[in-house]
Parts: sequence; structure tokens; C-alpha cells
Amino acid sequence: MPDFTRRAMEEELMDDHSLATDALRQNLDELETINTWLGGYSPVLNALARLRPQFPTGRPLRLADLGSGGGDTLRHVARWARRHQVPVELIGIDANAFMLEYAAGKACAFPEISFQQYDIFSPAFQQQSFDIITCSLFCHHFPNEALTQLLAQCRVQATTGVIINDLHRHPLAYYSIKWITRLFGGSHLVQHDAPLSVARSFSRQDWQLLLQKADVKRYTLRWRWAFRWQVVMW
Repeated sequence: MPDFTRRAMEEELMDDHSLATDALRQNLDELETINTWLGGYSPVLNALARLRPQFPTGRPLRLADLGSGGGDTLRHVARWARRHQVPVELIGIDANAFMLEYAAGKACAFPEISFQQYDIFSPAFQQQSFDIITCSLFCHHFPNEALTQLLAQCRVQATTGVIINDLHRHPLAYYSIKWITRLFGGSHLVQHDAPLSVARSFSRQDWQLLLQKADVKRYTLRWRWAFRWQVVMW
């Protein structure tokens, strides 16, 4: 049984940036289905609505999604922006070339979305600036020290705000996703990584300490269904 009092440190199979197989493609499809069922995009869309009064005027909103994976979050953001008539330039950032190719293929109907391959800690990426940075199910992939660095970096790179959507480490969330992925015959990747993602994720106290260490003073931290944390850095 995992120790839910602290974050697990075991790496997920998806943390291998060279992973480029049909199993990964299936895993990305399954993750999108799970996120759709469990309302996994609403923390980002809700935060965008809250930040909207601060959007720039006279030009498209420039938003980067770090660790964009299959690009599903960006497609939901693009639909939200179209509904609300918000001009946007959406950029998916990922270190895995296979994921970027997969995501670009899924985003053919969204010319406002583009993708770039970067190590987010590289000087080349750190020199870029965006209005908003989003991190969806991305932060739990990092140990605390690297995550503190990432939070501090995002605070500098985003001129309007940072939106984080990640999991709540909780026994019910862990065993529920373990049961769901097995019941519906999920791939080996999703059956391995989905519960591990929960074990690697966060409590409220984790977020408070991480944000304090990153010297982030202006933020909101809210629990969202189902077992999600929404962090908005202003």
C-alpha cells in the first residue's frame, strides 16, 4: 500500500521522453477519455474565465501549455476561446517528439494551436514570455526541488497568470483510478501510470509549502472535482 502521507518518487513509464510506440498513442487516447469522464479540463477553463478581465487587448492571448502531451487540454482551451470570442495563440510545449507529432495530428482543425519541442529548463525556453502558462497533470512528474524551480520560473515567464491543474493524493482517488483502468481494460501504460500519478501528486500542505519555497505570494488554491487541485498564480 502506498504511503499517502508523502509523494511517491517512482517514475512513470511516460517519463521516458524517447517513448514512441503505439502503446503510447493508445495511452494518450485513454487519458483523454478519463479526463473527459472526470471533468479534468474544468479547472483550467474555470481559471481562464477568472483571469479573463486581465487578458491583453488588441492582440491574441498567448498561452503555453507545458508538458502538453496529446494536446487535449489545448483543444479544450481553443473551443472555450471560440465560444467566448477570445482571440488566442496556443502553444504546446513538450520534450517528446512523438507526442508532439501525435498532438499536431489531433489539432488539425485548430489553426490557433501550434507545438514546439523544448526542455522547459533550457535557457532557450526560459527566454520566452507568455501571457498565461498552463500545467495540466504535469507538475506531479517532478520531484519537489525541480518543481519549486519550475514554479519560480513560470512566475517570471507568465505576465498575466499561471494555471496548474493536478491531482489530489488521496486513497479514494488512488484505488478508484486503479479499479477503473482495470475494469475497462486499459493499456499496460495507463494501468501502471494512472494510480502512480495519484501517488506522486499533492496534498494542500504540499502545494502551500512548494509555493512558499518558490516565493509565490499571490495565488489561489482550490479543490475541484474529481480529486483535482487548481492553483492560479496571479
